[in-house]
Amino acid sequence: MSFTTLFKSLSCVKKELKEDIEAVFTRDPAARNSLEVILTYPGIHALILHRSAHYLWERDQKLAARTISYGSRIITGIEIHPAAKIGRRFFIDHGVGVVIGETAEIGDDVTLYHGVTLGGVSWNDGKRHPTLEDGVTVGAGAKVLGPFTVGKNAKIGSNAVVVKPVPENATMVGNAARMISDYHDEKGNPIATKVNDAKQQEKAAKAGTKESNQKQSTTRTTTFQAYGIDPYSQDPVAEAFAKMLEHIQQSETRLDQLQDAMCKIDPSFCKKEYDRLCLKDLDVIGQDDIDVIDNDKRK
Repeated sequence: MSFTTLFKSLSCVKKELKEDIEAVFTRDPAARNSLEVILTYPGIHALILHRSAHYLWERDQKLAARTISYGSRIITGIEIHPAAKIGRRFFIDHGVGVVIGETAEIGDDVTLYHGVTLGGVSWNDGKRHPTLEDGVTVGAGAKVLGPFTVGKNAKIGSNAVVVKPVPENATMVGNAARMISDYHDEKGNPIATKVNDAKQQEKAAKAGTKESNQKQSTTRTTTFQAYGIDPYSQDPVAEAFAKMLEHIQQSETRLDQLQDAMCKIDPSFCKKEYDRLCLKDLDVIGQDDIDVIDNDKRK
């Protein structure tokens, strides 16, 4: 290797490292300075070691590449196959438990949280792992499995299991993952009323922001969260029980009405009292939840 080639390679490495560090500051508010990022962020360590391993893998130094990859897994808790293709400004937050398979391809400005798996579902040769296009974000614990493409700027929520292609700008949540998007239905088909004009989109976004600020105290929408938690949400178990008990109380009211009607038709039909289920019977429901539902019933 000539001195000129070496100098160009070192310049390229320096530029990529600078971009990677800037990406950390952009996406992690806990980052304080460059030295701290270089010394203490396992995602940066794994990325530097992967690029070295990938360089060797591309030059048919397979054993050396796998050795570096194995050492990186021991040090960082992040497993990246040396053959995986990774773009610029890639950021792995926390990093423990991240697994990226051999034929995975990752674009620019992609973010992965801890516990993410970019895996395969077959033992066949060839493409087995997903392709993540530019700007994709994958939440903690999510599994993206199979040789399909996740479109630009798509988001995959915490603990989602995705096994089919994801369109651009879509958000996938749940297990198995379902899509939540203003522009696609849950099957990924484009909605006919999608706003195509960029100016109209911008105007709609501004109007939506203003409207959401007004309704934020009373309405909560399902959005992407890297850790699967909406900061405005209550205990999901309590919410589920509250809704179930509210439905039971509505059913009891309806039964009383039907019973009164039967008594008018047939006086011999005896009205019998039955044990009613109320919210206070379950400790999982807080007093605040009871008051909210009671107030809703009075309205």
